[in-house]
Amino acid sequence: MTVIEAGPCVVTQVRTPEKDGYAAVQLGYLEQHKSRVNKPMAGHFAAHSARPSRVLREFRVDSTAELKPGQELDVGMFEEGQLVDIRGVSKGKGFMGTVRRYGFSRGPMTHGSKSHRRPASAGSTDAQRVFLGKRSPGHMGNETCTVRDLKVMRVEGERGLLYVRGSVPGPAGGLLEIRPSRSETISRRRRHHKE
Repeated sequence: MTVIEAGPCVVTQVRTPEKDGYAAVQLGYLEQHKSRVNKPMAGHFAAHSARPSRVLREFRVDSTAELKPGQELDVGMFEEGQLVDIRGVSKGKGFMGTVRRYGFSRGPMTHGSKSHRRPASAGSTDAQRVFLGKRSPGHMGNETCTVRDLKVMRVEGERGLLYVRGSVPGPAGGLLEIRPSRSETISRRRRHHKE
């Protein structure tokens, strides 16, 4: 299992279909001193009566009726057995060759071969160029990725901890976005539509 410190997050803005064309909530995480915030952001937080936050993220919601600026959301919004999708930035691996990056086979090691871990020919005699998407050596990791359908095993509301089965992207101490599983949301909408 992976233990995640989730929240508390403060509602810094509520977007409504009437005003913004869609329903969403903007959440702030990691409280920050007002002297560390520039004037435009300080005005944004003051207009929505929310304390300054270091990290801001926006989430689409079905309804904003129960959400108000300045309201705190904690780990209690999740429940045991629920499926969640977790998004984060994967660990950066630096510059990697094709063997490590894509699992290519190495070349022969004997009989004077000098292409042990090098990629083979890059182009073709027909196109006279390298096609987009060709798997080549390059930077590996440090990409936004999502792990879907992780099961919530335990919720500790007092300590703000969320226990999920499986691994999550990124290093220890990295930032994560946790939201209800997309597959669960789609199936719930289909059931509602049938009714």
